[in-house]
Amino acid sequence: MRFCQVGGRLIDFSEPKIMGILNLTPDSFFDGGKYNEISQALEKAALMLHDGADIIDIGAYSSRPGAAEVSAQEELDRLLPVVEQLIKYNADIIISVDTFRAKVADEAIRAGAHMINDIGGGNLDDDMFTTVAKLNVPYILMHSRGNPQTMQTQTKYNNLVDDIIDFFVQGVNTLRSFGVKDIIIDPGFGFAKTLEQNYELLKRIDELRLLGLPILGALSRKSMIYKALQSSPQEALNGTTVLNTILLSKGVNIIRVHDVKEAVEVKKLMNHLRI
Repeated sequence: MRFCQVGGRLIDFSEPKIMGILNLTPDSFFDGGKYNEISQALEKAALMLHDGADIIDIGAYSSRPGAAEVSAQEELDRLLPVVEQLIKYNADIIISVDTFRAKVADEAIRAGAHMINDIGGGNLDDDMFTTVAKLNVPYILMHSRGNPQTMQTQTKYNNLVDDIIDFFVQGVNTLRSFGVKDIIIDPGFGFAKTLEQNYELLKRIDELRLLGLPILGALSRKSMIYKALQSSPQEALNGTTVLNTILLSKGVNIIRVHDVKEAVEVKKLMNHLRI
């Protein structure tokens, strides 16, 4: 699938897209607490758009391993005012909402967001697939197991990439049966995967292209980088840039990042290699 319908516009994935991360949480692993105020969130979004972000992905529930539980109402209270203000700020902005809850997805889309990024892959809320179908919006289907509190105890696979492909085949077939048209797949770096499994997945991510769907890669400043380098999320920008380069070289269509300017530079340089 080369194109995706987003808010009445066609997004062409023949050129990779940059998704900027806007965390509205106090406890995200890298930038938790930085954008809790609406003014701070708007300033960050404006900077990412200026730097070349194609999509802004807003999350109000930290998905880091061991993250604290947050109620649906608290998630909505964090999320909806920012979505509404971003639409007022720039009507052309494309907003993705990072949530595994159908109720949050529903209200966020009605507030003006355009697509749903579900770390649960539909497994954390039985109503998610039907809700996305009803809303008729693009859906990012991410591979994971368990929830943020339990996922790192569920890392045993028969064959990592084959098992992930099976997960996507089943999920896509179910989504199609509900009438969901635009599906993006995310193999879920860091979710129910060990350090070694993350690198195996990175090495073999191009195998997911056989599914014929846009692929999203999200490894910005994750532990697979800073643990391998024995550093910290704050010191992981260089490693992120290296691995984003690998993602693009393997045909990934969207890279999800904290640092938009650097990711855009990677894309520009990779484009020169394709000339």
